[in-house]
Amino acid sequence: MIDEKLPGISLFNLKGKNAIITGGSKGLGFAMGAALASAGANIFIFNRDAEEGRKAAIKLQDKYGVIASSYAVNVTDLKKIEKIVNTLINKYNNVDILINSAGINIRGPIDELNSDDFEKVVRVNVDGTWNTSKVVTPFMKKNGGGKIINLASTLGLVGLANRTPYATSKGAVVNMTRALGLELAPYNINVNAICPGPFLTEMNIPIAGTEEAKKHIIGATALGRWGELKEIQGAAIFLASDASNYMVGSMLTIDGGWTAK
Repeated sequence: MIDEKLPGISLFNLKGKNAIITGGSKGLGFAMGAALASAGANIFIFNRDAEEGRKAAIKLQDKYGVIASSYAVNVTDLKKIEKIVNTLINKYNNVDILINSAGINIRGPIDELNSDDFEKVVRVNVDGTWNTSKVVTPFMKKNGGGKIINLASTLGLVGLANRTPYATSKGAVVNMTRALGLELAPYNINVNAICPGPFLTEMNIPIAGTEEAKKHIIGATALGRWGELKEIQGAAIFLASDASNYMVGSMLTIDGGWTAK
């Protein structure tokens, strides 16, 4: 006998939800914004490039008929984040979803990098994730719950040569996700992370045709190819929706089988 109380596909409905996406103007951030918008969520892009963010928001609004806007902000600027989030709360009452997608990567052997390279990556990838999470948390608590989705990486779970800044930062995001997940679970706030493998984003285009990429990146996946942007969208909707209500501090790997080897 079928249990008629099982909600099925309606679990994934995000209609009327408000979602902040950092780094949401391109690449994986934009793909996830489009995913949430297609499920009915309003999208608020936090992006360093004001014009790039504006164009992305217009695309989402025109295609999906949701509210979409962008705000020029660097995720390392805690005061600016606080100001913008307060503006959003005053206008739209609450923030239901936060996707921390803003990130950078500086590659190279450790003896050819300098401390500024390392600190810059950590500032954006780690501090930026912490900053936005810190700011939205009290509003989610007041609203009775929410979803925080961090963009970690397979390089937060396994190592790769010549990636010490990036791998260190994403390892920190992995454990930040676990710790914050435990902290906020009593408030009905689910904190989880997506760990993407090799997606052919703007960040990876410079190395796409190199022998290193063919051997140690694409060659390391079971599928033997780069991920397509659309292939992260299902995970984003899942973690942003009621379908993931029993998940806390989890790492959802979307990596073509890289970490399965």
